[in-house]
Amino acid sequence: MNVNSVSSAGILMRKEQTAIIALAVWLIVLTISMLVMQSVNLEIFFVLSLIGCFILVEQITPKYVRPGYVRYIRYVLAAGVILFGVIIALKVMQFIGQRIVY
Repeated sequence: MNVNSVSSAGILMRKEQTAIIALAVWLIVLTISMLVMQSVNLEIFFVLSLIGCFILVEQITPKYVRPGYVRYIRYVLAAGVILFGVIIALKVMQFIGQRIVY
């Protein structure tokens, strides 16, 4: 066994595994903070989790090579951006509707 292949914790983790753990921790922190503040809002949770996903994908993506898993992650993020656009459009329509009624 090579000394470089073993970390101080015992096993060297790959970037994808670290990203999954980081994303899980981020989502748990978001959930707990929303529960503590008693302001659970799924739209805000979705947007903040999407931002966390974008940051993690940028951190784990190699600089000069694009592995296959990155392509599929980007498809999921593109669907998230489309859903974000729908949320924004609904909020704008709701705001305009309230302004027209008054």
